[in-house]
Amino acid sequence: MCHARRVTSEHATPTDSGAAPDLATLARVVAGQRAEIERLRDRATTTAVVARAEGAVMALTGVSAEAARETLARRAKEGRRTLLEECWITLGTLAPPADADPLPGRAGAPAPQLPDARPSDDRLPDGAPAVPPGLAEALTHVASPQELARCLHRRLAPAVGADAVVLCARVPSGGLELMGHSGLDEAAAARWPQVPPSSGTSALEALRTGEPRWPDDAEGWPPAGGPSGRARPQAWLPVPPGAPADVCLGVLRPVDGRPFTSGDRDRLRAVARLCAGWLRSYRGRPRPAGAGAAGDVQRVFDALPVAAVLLTPVRAPSGHVTDFRVDSATAQAAEFAGGADPAGRQLREWLPEPVAEPLRQGCLRTLATGEPYEGEPFAHRDAGDAGAEAATYSVRAAPLGDGLVLSWVRHDASDRQEQRLADLQRLGDLGWANWDLVAGEAAWSEQVFAIFGRDRGRGPVALTGLPGLALPDDVPALTRAVRALTREGRPCDLPFRTRTPAGVRHLRIVAEAVTDDNGTPVEVHGFVQDLTARRLAELALVESERAMLTQQGVLLAERTLAARLQDALLPLPRRPLRPAGLRVEVAYLPAQAGVQVGGDWFSAIELPDGDALFVVGDVAGHGVDAVATMAQLRFTAKGMVVTGSSLTGALARLNALLLHSRGAHGTASMVLARYSPGRRRLLWAQAGHLPPLLLRAGKARYLDRPKGILLGASHAPVFAEAECLLEPGDRLLLYTDGLVERPSDGIDRGLERLASAAAAHHADRAGTLEPLLAALLTEDELRDDVCVLDIQVPDNPVEQP
Repeated sequence: MCHARRVTSEHATPTDSGAAPDLATLARVVAGQRAEIERLRDRATTTAVVARAEGAVMALTGVSAEAARETLARRAKEGRRTLLEECWITLGTLAPPADADPLPGRAGAPAPQLPDARPSDDRLPDGAPAVPPGLAEALTHVASPQELARCLHRRLAPAVGADAVVLCARVPSGGLELMGHSGLDEAAAARWPQVPPSSGTSALEALRTGEPRWPDDAEGWPPAGGPSGRARPQAWLPVPPGAPADVCLGVLRPVDGRPFTSGDRDRLRAVARLCAGWLRSYRGRPRPAGAGAAGDVQRVFDALPVAAVLLTPVRAPSGHVTDFRVDSATAQAAEFAGGADPAGRQLREWLPEPVAEPLRQGCLRTLATGEPYEGEPFAHRDAGDAGAEAATYSVRAAPLGDGLVLSWVRHDASDRQEQRLADLQRLGDLGWANWDLVAGEAAWSEQVFAIFGRDRGRGPVALTGLPGLALPDDVPALTRAVRALTREGRPCDLPFRTRTPAGVRHLRIVAEAVTDDNGTPVEVHGFVQDLTARRLAELALVESERAMLTQQGVLLAERTLAARLQDALLPLPRRPLRPAGLRVEVAYLPAQAGVQVGGDWFSAIELPDGDALFVVGDVAGHGVDAVATMAQLRFTAKGMVVTGSSLTGALARLNALLLHSRGAHGTASMVLARYSPGRRRLLWAQAGHLPPLLLRAGKARYLDRPKGILLGASHAPVFAEAECLLEPGDRLLLYTDGLVERPSDGIDRGLERLASAAAAHHADRAGTLEPLLAALLTEDELRDDVCVLDIQVPDNPVEQP
């Protein structure tokens, strides 16, 4: 049930009254408004996580939105988790593999299955929650892996005695790189540039096997050991659990701390499952903190027909650069070191010392000054082609982020290489551009003309004229970047928009300056990349999330309206009713799943002649329309019987009303019963409804149903009446199908379960319905509304006429 929230505020003293404003009152108002804004912001972020999880379940299983919500709620209940915790776990486990069929359920493709979740996975044996309280909510405010490490450290310190938390990610070379950390001192963090793939550390083993590792000492790499070689208990868990995983969560205890108990390990496994959802949602995949562009560069390198590597500085604890490590490499780069794969190796390990040392010194100068380094030309013959003529190369190093791009430039470039470069630009939607600032000349590749939609005959645009191609809102930023590039030699990496004959395009320019001996920029070279497709996809995703939030608000508003309408039309009595000398107890339980309200209803009144009329009905469907149809049938049925219609006559007229009324809602089932107290005679008829249950002398049996079909199902229905003489102490149950229907059982099994439970509770004369309903229903079983009339004949006999 939804509750209206009322926000009140106090009026400040009018300025024209001559009195000073009540500052305390104004402060309270402002504080209240800020608190309300924070509450709404928290609610919006939480709702977005739930909506994404529902969307993942819908996409992978092909079910409806309501079924997806039911699945998440059921799994949260089974796992004894909160709904938000279940959503994070779902986002971390439902992401399909890269080679999976993108259309689940398509012919020839196996239908994806939801991963099994057991209650013991995320709860300790004593029933305490494995996940620290509030962690799921805290994840909605985490914006980076570094913040995630700090958040986990704060939560795990009291829960498992965590002294430090480390997040590391697998890099393309096969090693590990630090994403974020909390609790490590600067010296320990400085020893974390990268874990080589050959280290055999517990973190790498956890990623390779998909199983946690619980070492009691530091094992060399990663550098997590305590001083003097003393043991430091650790935990390394793959995120998400199972192989293959890309991220490892490390939890370190203080030096000489106690080992992790089985309860601690269960808590950490649960935390790893929860964090997997955040990492999946963080820009689609985890990125190491400070890792630069290694992953992106490797994907570009895979398409480049040149020899190039990405170098990252290797620093000592003091911060001094001791060497350079190869993070990414093209296939051709191996030819310059005897065919060995350079990824993950340092320059001194990869290249011979006479070659590595001069190159290392040149890279140090480039790293310090930002100026590209170009070595002396040398002759090189391609490996495996001893008969070919040696080609002339030179090694060039240029800064890229925190690292360097090292490339081998062939001075006698062939037509085939030029064609490959043209293909690379076309397939990657990028092209190169050069500007000679001294001669005032410019040169663009063909792809740059295509990106800007500019006629090749008009020639390239001067660097100072480049801002004129941008949209007005982007002109100032691009102008500042060009000015800093041409005057100060500062490199630029800037997104901007331009208008072309094909429409608005989202572009990115990356450029650097070449300076003379005085440091004055004399040339600029770089590339322009078209990011329109990626940007449109991002905007579509944001719009989809907004639409989901809007739709959820509409559904909640409809449920609120239907619930209020239902409460107004079907008020529940607070105490048992006494029509015609009977004791009648009423129960109405709304469904717990979904946001819709059902159309179940009842009536229990005493007629003017002293008889009692009992009605139980159920309108097919949910929502405002179902509630409106329920009200129409309920009041019409009572009016017909009160004015003298027979039970079957009332059902026939109600059937015609449902068929011909404008805006009528589907079909409905109903039971009409009239009780005469003189002979204790019950006359009843039904329209496609389940039979009443009679309890007598501790035994339960269902009354034989007379003829009758659903209201609104036929233009020529046949209805009949049946009679039953009640005895003192008898009980009669009229109910809707929500009491007996279960997804896993047939209707016959549900009726048997009701009869057994009613017979077992027949002797309970005080609060009759409460123990019966408690035995039959649990919250997760309330998939439909339940309405029950418990009619009891008093034990003292009524005199016969």
